[in-house]
Amino acid sequence: MAENKASFKDTFAAKVGKFASSRFVRAIMDAGYSVIAFSIVGAFFLILTVLPQVFTFPGFKEFYAETLGRFVNLFQVVYNSTMGILALVFSGTFAYSYTKIYQQEEKLDLSPVNGLMMFMMGMFITVPQLVWKSGSVQFVQSLKADSIIGGGYAVSASGISRLGAVGIFTGLVVAWITVQIYRYTIKHNWRIKMPASVPAGVSNSFSSLIPAFMVAIVIALLNLIMVMFGTDLFNVLYIPFSFINNIADSWWGFLIIIFLIHFLWWFGIHGATIMSSFYTPIVLANMADNVKGASHFFAGDPMNAFVIIGGSGATLGVAIWIATRAKSAQLKELGKVEIVPAFFNINEPLLFGLPIVYNINLLVPFICAPLASGIVGYIAVSTKLVHKIIIQQPWPTPVGISGYIATTSWTGAVLSIVCAIVAFVVWYPFIKHYDNTLYKKEQAGAAE
Repeated sequence: MAENKASFKDTFAAKVGKFASSRFVRAIMDAGYSVIAFSIVGAFFLILTVLPQVFTFPGFKEFYAETLGRFVNLFQVVYNSTMGILALVFSGTFAYSYTKIYQQEEKLDLSPVNGLMMFMMGMFITVPQLVWKSGSVQFVQSLKADSIIGGGYAVSASGISRLGAVGIFTGLVVAWITVQIYRYTIKHNWRIKMPASVPAGVSNSFSSLIPAFMVAIVIALLNLIMVMFGTDLFNVLYIPFSFINNIADSWWGFLIIIFLIHFLWWFGIHGATIMSSFYTPIVLANMADNVKGASHFFAGDPMNAFVIIGGSGATLGVAIWIATRAKSAQLKELGKVEIVPAFFNINEPLLFGLPIVYNINLLVPFICAPLASGIVGYIAVSTKLVHKIIIQQPWPTPVGISGYIATTSWTGAVLSIVCAIVAFVVWYPFIKHYDNTLYKKEQAGAAE
């Protein structure tokens, strides 16, 4: 039986590990990292626009109107230039990284920059809204207050609608198609070759000519088929994204995501990396919606703000306790190493040094503690007891500060601390028992 269990562990870990190291997931992770700087810059200028909502004491609103309030529209322009083009940034980085991975690993004569540019072309083919009317393709036009569309381009105060977070899923699919077409054509030598004496820049532009034509034809043809059926490629691809989004934003979908992150981590697989490759487009889109007035909980970075405080497993309280209260020499030394990183949501020393990975004694609190903090966070935000998340804070942001930045509210800071305490309450009986067990073993070993 033990051999079968070990075999299952090894097989499961190998399969999930293979998926985690796949080209697609690695490119997705690069794309996720690329938007961090953009979201932080956008968040800064968003904060400048919502200051009157944050500071409500008498006189501040009037003071703001006479000072920073004069530049609100400029702040909005900067915000739109970051969060308003997330589909291009996220999916464009994916296309660049995905092309580069194929270039390096399959030794193909691909140019990541060309992959990015071809994606941009393909993406903009899907942006204008078209309609099949009177036997021809025509641009959608609308001057209604809630639907301004000119030349097929839907615009709002946030810029061109389909280039924002709402277009990330479509962008990913277009980027995947683009890179696969580019890879296929180069692999089968469908390109214009130039003499060796021709400069590399000129040669690269001609070698991508046929792939670019193929990308344009395929994306345009797919879009045309959809238009003739009364929709378009963007709307068709947005349907599954909306469906997945609705599931992830529900309380049970959110808890499933938390469970899977920690279930995978227990096998030594970076669960946060794998799961975030799926939900990153969702939280970015939801965060953009929240800024416009929606009320999603699963937006920005709710995990590091309210769930896995101290790192996966919500182990901040554990790190503090073993550093200050543990009797076991092993745990005391580990606590000294982990106490500072834990405040910045880094807990690999605990995961592999406590250890938590493959440790059946700590499996229950490792999964249940973040589930408990997640439930508290979800209820507090969804009932509007705490302000919704409108900013994606950097993941190493310490407890309290992370909740404040995410929600631009002191209630978010309090919730972050409460969630950390709730998680430790779950951890306490297990870590105390584990400490006593190790201490007894150390004492027995010393006596011998």
